[in-house]
Amino acid sequence: MTRVLFYEPALRRIEHRISALSGLEPLVMDTQGKISIDGRAIATEETPIEVGWATSDLFGGPIREYMIALLKSPSLRWLQSGAAGFDNPVFAQIVAKGARLTTNHSQSVGMAEYVLATVLDHFQRGPDRRKAQREREWARLPYREVMGSRWLILGFGAIGQEVAKRARAFGAHITGVRRKTGAHPLADSMLTPGQTMGALPQADVVVLSLPLSSETDNLVDAGFLSEMSTSSILVNVGRGGLIDEDALLASLAKGVPEHAILDVFRTEPLPADSPFWKHPRVTLTGHASAIGSGLIARTDSLFVENLGRYLRGEPLLNEADLQDVRGNLA
Repeated sequence: MTRVLFYEPALRRIEHRISALSGLEPLVMDTQGKISIDGRAIATEETPIEVGWATSDLFGGPIREYMIALLKSPSLRWLQSGAAGFDNPVFAQIVAKGARLTTNHSQSVGMAEYVLATVLDHFQRGPDRRKAQREREWARLPYREVMGSRWLILGFGAIGQEVAKRARAFGAHITGVRRKTGAHPLADSMLTPGQTMGALPQADVVVLSLPLSSETDNLVDAGFLSEMSTSSILVNVGRGGLIDEDALLASLAKGVPEHAILDVFRTEPLPADSPFWKHPRVTLTGHASAIGSGLIARTDSLFVENLGRYLRGEPLLNEADLQDVRGNLA
């Protein structure tokens, strides 16, 4: 029997979809972090877990207790993460036990819509329009069009590709950046990371959809910012650590980029005294770009599909490269 540790709220959503799977023995963690099997409470030390599902329901809940239970299990073989990235050191600890890790790209749809919505709001002068309405001013404000704008998307995985798909529908020119070389059907051109600096001066919109690693930490530093256009927009939906925040503030003071759209920060929640809160050239949200209305349903469907594949011995979707994950182990 394959023992899977479910968080109770997530299990209740999908139990009718997995009832036909054979060889499955559910363990259930409640909202207080207590584990039971068939309604009988058991201690973490008595819990040989083979499969874990770290769904987003756990955040704000017993995520610590859940991860401890996985790390204590001598039989853990696979963790399905609810996150797209794996920079948290706990994932490196999981794979160090010999377990496989699959990530979740269900956020990419909502995150891409967030990028388009916030860029369009800036291009269309949304703040000025709302001010004019409040003041009952009949203002005919010219605005920038997406048609013909040049987008540089750093990190051309699931999120970057969904952004490209939507921006291209508006007539934008797309340049994708990723380690893998070769053309991509959603991009007009593709670059490797080493070619990024040469493309910055021509970019109207620079989107960061990268994971955080030793290679990408403080990627956007003073040198990077100095190559950006004075009319450009910087969008970060990756990780806060991608940006040297002091360098960004200094560069904004000099007029580059024109605007920054920031959903993630190095310290979260963002401290109340951070200058980003009231900066006139910053659009700020609280790590919320992913939480669209379809996220939970897509995340559940991914796990149900992968659980079936695991039980049948088939390849798993979104399996992480173990070498990349181990690089985050301090």
